[in-house]
Amino acid sequence: MHLIPAIDLMDGQIVRLTRGEAKTAKTYRDKFGTPVQAAERWRNEGAGKIHIIDLDAAFGNKNNHAVIAEVTKTVKLPIQVGGGIRSYETAEQLFKTGITQVILGSLAFSDPSAITRIKNKFGSDSVIVALDNKEGKIMVEGWKTKTALTVHEALEKYTELGVSQFLITSIARDGMLSGPDLETLQQAVGFSDAKIIAAGGIGNISDLVSLNNVGVEGAVIGKALYEGRFTLKEALEQIGE
Repeated sequence: MHLIPAIDLMDGQIVRLTRGEAKTAKTYRDKFGTPVQAAERWRNEGAGKIHIIDLDAAFGNKNNHAVIAEVTKTVKLPIQVGGGIRSYETAEQLFKTGITQVILGSLAFSDPSAITRIKNKFGSDSVIVALDNKEGKIMVEGWKTKTALTVHEALEKYTELGVSQFLITSIARDGMLSGPDLETLQQAVGFSDAKIIAAGGIGNISDLVSLNNVGVEGAVIGKALYEGRFTLKEALEQIGE
């Protein structure tokens, strides 16, 4: 299981939110420095890739593409980016910064053909579809708009379209450090053509052990690292990749 440290960006700074609500933003500049410094720290602790969410773009404000470009140039690791990618052109701009994967939420649901277009241009592994869910339904547009699809239905739809990688986030658990949604993830890994990355609720290393036992491909770790619940190095020593 890949352990992927998260860098969420707002106004060029690292922040963490609770359940995706902007008003809960907490900055970590004092402990972790700039986004580039944090990314270097995760690389030095053994990260194989970095997960970046552009919260400003997700909320329809400005974007942090310049910061993302600086991170990609400095750390020289595979980087997956999500947040506010609502057109093919935005995805293309991000790939020009040197990232390796885009995480698509709203665009995947509003224009599924964009997935094929991006994969054709940037490679078969270039797209991760985000299945951010709350009360059983997928949420898009900065987690403000509910779709009609369940996680199961979305997995059926997008695996048929050739998508193999999915980021499943439990919105109710995001930033709560209360444990991941193992039931939903257990069902998701049952799709043989889907590689599942889990996010939301990870609070300690035992949560990572549980996720590894479920069989997810990777786990995105955010607040637990920034709040000092454990270090990435400690987690990697117990879990692996």
